[in-house]
Amino acid sequence: MREIDELTQVDDPAWPELQEAFAAGAVPVRVLAADPAEGRRSVLQMQVTARSTLGALAWNCGGLVLDDGWVRVFGGGSEASGGLPSLAQVNRFPDAFDPDWSPEAGLVVGQDALGGVFALNGHDPAASGRPGSPGRMTYFAPDTLAWEAMDMGHSSWVHWLLSGRLETFYDGLRRPGWREEAAALDLSQGITVYPFLWTEEAHADLAANSWRAVPMREVLGVAADFARQLGSADPGFLGDV
Repeated sequence: MREIDELTQVDDPAWPELQEAFAAGAVPVRVLAADPAEGRRSVLQMQVTARSTLGALAWNCGGLVLDDGWVRVFGGGSEASGGLPSLAQVNRFPDAFDPDWSPEAGLVVGQDALGGVFALNGHDPAASGRPGSPGRMTYFAPDTLAWEAMDMGHSSWVHWLLSGRLETFYDGLRRPGWREEAAALDLSQGITVYPFLWTEEAHADLAANSWRAVPMREVLGVAADFARQLGSADPGFLGDV
């Protein structure tokens, strides 16, 4: 076990570069103030240093809110002030450092307003029914109810989020007025769409669908239930939100 000072007091922390990237990014970013206790718990259990983007986010901020709330990136947690849960809370870390514990399938690091989930693969993605390589990003897509491989690591993913390519990534899933609807959400909420996004009817006229703000836990629960009922693979753990 590396102690907290060894993990956070480093010569070349990633945080200053990240702050520059936030300011220069193509999408609006809100940086949430961190919960120091949760940030510490997150960094200790992950055993990553502040040189990494993952460690820097966990130690220096409570999370990121991008594109007016459409995408949320987990960090050190700010739930007590109405923000986001920490990486430790989302992934059910033990209360105290446990060298024998690791996320079963991978580490949930972000989500979007429609219930899409971003996760870092664990050491054996295939055993968990997930595509891609160990340590690479995957995405649980709300329109296919399946995990999709993303050919990038966590740091590249964060910079990709800032690059302006979200417009293309969410093509066919955002209706007119999506930004205002996302901005109106509490950070514990997501959007449930009816007809469901995994049906053909939903894409016939996206603007005519019913969009409703509900707890994100409900959005994820419905998606997971339908994934199992429709015969696709059980998506497994989607994060505790």
